[in-house]
Amino acid sequence: MNGFDENNIYEIVARNIKKYRKEKKITQAILAEKVGVSHEFIRRIKSKKGIKTFSVATIYKISLVLDITIDKLFEKND
Repeated sequence: MNGFDENNIYEIVARNIKKYRKEKKITQAILAEKVGVSHEFIRRIKSKKGIKTFSVATIYKISLVLDITIDKLFEKND
């Protein structure tokens, strides 16, 4: 897949979650509550150590809470 970097896709998703969360003025704690995960779980998504701990189902739920289409979370914004 043309230079596909698995770690990079997780970083892109984490960055976009933060971007859209801030646009909606939603805290990590509120996002976590609405998605049905712990605040620590949401916090770890941004962490290099926790990068590969979220599922497609969780990403989908996050997109619903942020009121965006799931593809927005995978957009590469340089």
